[in-house]
Amino acid sequence: MAQFSSRSIETLIDLVEIKLSCLDVMDREDREEQKALQRSLDELKEYRRTELPTGRRTANGRPVPQTPARA
Repeated sequence: MAQFSSRSIETLIDLVEIKLSCLDVMDREDREEQKALQRSLDELKEYRRTELPTGRRTANGRPVPQTPARA
């Protein structure tokens, strides 16, 4: 499997969440698209949980930004 940076995974999660929020389910095809997007979102979150280094995270699961150490 390809390796993705934390930033790339967060960007993909954001994009899938945006697409899901904009999707108007009108027919079976739309419902299938919604299911596929939800599966993708679940997979991305699982990848983030298992493959990326653990660190502090905000309530929505995003990493807490690191502040540079003071000299």
